[in-house]
Amino acid sequence: MSTKYKIYIALFLLICLIPSAGLLFAGREQSSENRQVAQTPVLYDEDGFNQQFLSDAGAWFEDHFAFRNEWVSGYALLAGKVFGVSSQESVIVGTDGWLYYKDSLKDFQGADLMTDRQLFDVAHSLSMIQDYAQKQGVKFAFTIAPNKNSLYGDNMPYYYQAFRTGKRNLNRLAEDLEAEGVNYVDLYRVLNSQERVLYHKRDSHWNNEGAAYAADAVLSRLGKEHPSYSEREYSIRRDFEGDLDKMLYPSAVTMEEEVYYEPQPQFAYSGEVESNFEPKISTNSSNEGSLVMYRDSFGNALLPYMAEAYGSAFFSRALPYYLPDLKEHGADTLVIERAERFLPDMAQEAPYMEAPEVNAEMLEDSEASEIIDLEVTGQGDLTKIMGKIPAENLKADSRICIKVNGKECYEAFPVSCDDGQEGFSMLIASDSLNESDNKYELYLFYIHE
Repeated sequence: MSTKYKIYIALFLLICLIPSAGLLFAGREQSSENRQVAQTPVLYDEDGFNQQFLSDAGAWFEDHFAFRNEWVSGYALLAGKVFGVSSQESVIVGTDGWLYYKDSLKDFQGADLMTDRQLFDVAHSLSMIQDYAQKQGVKFAFTIAPNKNSLYGDNMPYYYQAFRTGKRNLNRLAEDLEAEGVNYVDLYRVLNSQERVLYHKRDSHWNNEGAAYAADAVLSRLGKEHPSYSEREYSIRRDFEGDLDKMLYPSAVTMEEEVYYEPQPQFAYSGEVESNFEPKISTNSSNEGSLVMYRDSFGNALLPYMAEAYGSAFFSRALPYYLPDLKEHGADTLVIERAERFLPDMAQEAPYMEAPEVNAEMLEDSEASEIIDLEVTGQGDLTKIMGKIPAENLKADSRICIKVNGKECYEAFPVSCDDGQEGFSMLIASDSLNESDNKYELYLFYIHE
């Protein structure tokens, strides 16, 4: 074998060894991907010898080999810049440097739309939450943070554009929210009316200016006095790292412009807070009022503007929504914000809230219906009652009542089940039940005003 071939083989083997040998010198790689990375493998666990050790070790190496982020970024740059495709299954590479979150694709194309019943599930559940809040003297507002490609979809790849139907869960739900009387703030209309682009090109969320417009719309609808940012001075700094950019190019992030108002929102955190993405955050300011806000990642940029408007505020990403928070924090306002792409999830969620009682006279024209897969579980002072309903018994706007032991009647939250069936979920005081042999009767009723 000639010397040049020996050198070629040696170089090839050396390159192959870099990821492994580099672990001796490089620090542990931190994955920027939006998933849980593999944990350090153990040879023995509580059950003895770990029979999955080799597969665990392989998974760990795949997530932690030296210079992983550099390899990932290099491959992603080749795929994106040369071939115009994404190497990350969660990210869509658009035109003109735009990136989009793959989870928003169904909404963009109008695919797998929510059923009329699922839309009712969301709208009526929010109506029940609103009634609960208002009976405690608490103002309520619900809003949806539009997906980036709902507002700025022109840079989506052409092969996705061709399959758009024009229908989206966002505008279809708005009709049900109006029918249910829910105090809904239409942020799509608010943001779409602005000439400036209010979302980041390489992140899935709005920028600080978009968040300020969103907060202004919500607070104005609530009749809450608040600072206006429409004419406030601001500076622009190119120091923002987009979440999609970090997922796709972990070692080659392109800094984006971000808006910084002068002065910035005036409030203080109650305790140490590393980032606005923490699950629960409390704030205080010199203004009046008390806010409880349930939000998702769009609330990261929204939080400062909402916090500034209230003397005390509590922000939570916890699910299900825990309505006792209103009393615990002495709230006079409740706001729920949810990203457009999560609307189908809302149809499957019932809040932690005691079910409202229903006047039995409302059920006089109804007959008891069958309950499938009844499940009763204690949750402290409350008992959770869940079940499914035969689809043929339901209309799109059927409200659900459970009569307990032939006496009290409660309205349950309508929910869509993972298996595609429809059901209900409700919480009632445990001390209102017998120790055993409780009887649950399901009634369907309608209120048409």
